[in-house]
Amino acid sequence: MMSLGCLAPAQPPASTLQLTTHDIANRTGSVVLTCDPAGGTHPKRDKACAVLSGAGGDFSRITARHQACTLIYAPVDATAIGTWRGKPVSFHTTYANRCEAGRDSDDVFAF
Repeated sequence: MMSLGCLAPAQPPASTLQLTTHDIANRTGSVVLTCDPAGGTHPKRDKACAVLSGAGGDFSRITARHQACTLIYAPVDATAIGTWRGKPVSFHTTYANRCEAGRDSDDVFAF
């Protein structure tokens, strides 16, 4: 007689994103964010993973946190490339300044 062991519930595929920022002062930031479990080089990886989980991995659905930022225009290009739970991600936007990049992405682009 053959015995079948219990199968573990399927885990969502791990998520790995390369996040970069580039501003007009030619400063470039780049980190790796992995989720499920949280890891990588992102300084706020636990929060960034929670924010992305809440948005279903869709950067356009991230809710900005309440924070005042200066009105100084110093554009920051932000890019995310990789996979979120097995699905490809390619996101690019420009924020008015670094404060807005952190606020509007709820710290995903705060590095």
